[in-house]
Amino acid sequence: MSSSAASETSPRLPSFADIEDAARRLVGQAVVTPLLESHSLNARLGGRLLVKAEPLQRTGSFKFRGAYNRMSRLDAEARRRGVVAYSSGNHAQGVAAAAQILAMPATIIMPTDAPAIKVTRTRGYGAEVIQYDRYRESREEIGGSLAAERGATLVPPYDDPYIVAGQGTIGLEIARQAEALGVRLDAVLVCCGGGGLISGTALALATATPGTKVYAVEPAGFDDTTRSLKSGRRERNDPSARSICDALLSPEPGALTFALNARLLAGGLVVTDDEVRRAMATAFAELKLVTEPGGAVALAAALTGKISLAGKTVAVVCSGGNVDPETFCAALQAA
Repeated sequence: MSSSAASETSPRLPSFADIEDAARRLVGQAVVTPLLESHSLNARLGGRLLVKAEPLQRTGSFKFRGAYNRMSRLDAEARRRGVVAYSSGNHAQGVAAAAQILAMPATIIMPTDAPAIKVTRTRGYGAEVIQYDRYRESREEIGGSLAAERGATLVPPYDDPYIVAGQGTIGLEIARQAEALGVRLDAVLVCCGGGGLISGTALALATATPGTKVYAVEPAGFDDTTRSLKSGRRERNDPSARSICDALLSPEPGALTFALNARLLAGGLVVTDDEVRRAMATAFAELKLVTEPGGAVALAAALTGKISLAGKTVAVVCSGGNVDPETFCAALQAA
């Protein structure tokens, strides 16, 4: 798909009421994950850093929220025919787990270079996994063809109002948890791939805690949202770009998500793979939290001063913890 103004192709935009509805639907299914804090990190940064710990979510990442919110709305006939999704691993597990709960078949299109732990766990939830070459084949084409062939429902990773609303429950929880702590959030940093998590989170925060600035954080080489915010149109990444942040390698922002992000975000921040590795090690040492590379980019931005925390209260979303042992150990050793 070529770059274009988001408004040209965006489906219905979700609302704050949609996020509240998703939160009600997720009661008893999704975990209300904690905001973690380290006094030593606060002293080092000169402010207050609150870390939303989504590695503790069901399936190990935020993706379960959106998947369950979308799939639980399917009628009996649609559930019988099942769902198809494409994902590097976290959306895959979210869809597979939701399908298991809702007793429906699921087929997931996953890249051949997806972390083995993500593939294994997706299959462990009972889903069929079909693999493809992310650099030579189109997952959208494969998924669309398969869904049409089987009469299944396609569950996209981000460009869907119910997916965005489900992810937005994170923003709702952050706002409520910060209020319970008696603090006002100056900023919230959120990882960004296709943009579902950050658009939903920003939408929730715009109503729940107006005045809080929300920033997208991306890996170097995959800063399409940062560049798109500056140009006002969806920009694509260089196909030759590579990063250890496998969860954040979308080729361009989603149409729906960018329509929201262009209106709601304060800007974009970019971190290197080395900064991500150090953030993974810091999360483990200071917060006792295991994070995957893509899940640690927002923390990396805070730790490296991409925005100043001096005298401020800033929340970051650690979005997932599904990391192969070898990758995690290499990050600890490198740091």
